[in-house]
Amino acid sequence: MPSNSILEQKKAIVADLAEQLKNSPAGVVVNYQGITVDADTKMRKALREAGVKYTVMKNSLTGRACDEVGLGEMKQYLSGMTAIAIGTDDAIAPAKVLKEYAEKIESFEILAGYLDGKVVDKATVEQLASIPSKEVLIAKLLGSIKSPLYNFAYAIQAVVDKGEEAAPAAEEAAPAVVEEAAPAAEAEA
Repeated sequence: MPSNSILEQKKAIVADLAEQLKNSPAGVVVNYQGITVDADTKMRKALREAGVKYTVMKNSLTGRACDEVGLGEMKQYLSGMTAIAIGTDDAIAPAKVLKEYAEKIESFEILAGYLDGKVVDKATVEQLASIPSKEVLIAKLLGSIKSPLYNFAYAIQAVVDKGEEAAPAAEEAAPAVVEEAAPAAEAEA
């Protein structure tokens, strides 16, 4: 039987992981078997830059943390060499980075994930990864809002430009009418 100090350390680890899971919008569980040290280092760097915490932990400890926060369904995916990536701010970031590496490395596999306190399957995680980033979505929204305004401005400018083209033609015709009227007035006098 383990000593009390080891049990306390494990309880602290489980409590810390449970707190991270509870406070995050989303996360992904992967089977990291077969990844090289070089690829793992690059992946961890990409995850850090995206604001994602990547943890390799015993499956039993991860399972206990999942139980504590109501993600007990996640335990069915915790077998073999698993790791969990926890998004701190962006719900899409863990899925995006890990999908990129799952496509490059044949043995590296996304198993499942969670989103807003619910366990989701591999297909849902991959769909989540295909969503554009928040910045891209905001840019598309602003572009779609600005586009009709620009089109309206161009239409108004075209009307103004067409009006300016018609005005010189009217000015050229007006003096001819005045000149014709002047000889007729002289003839009457």
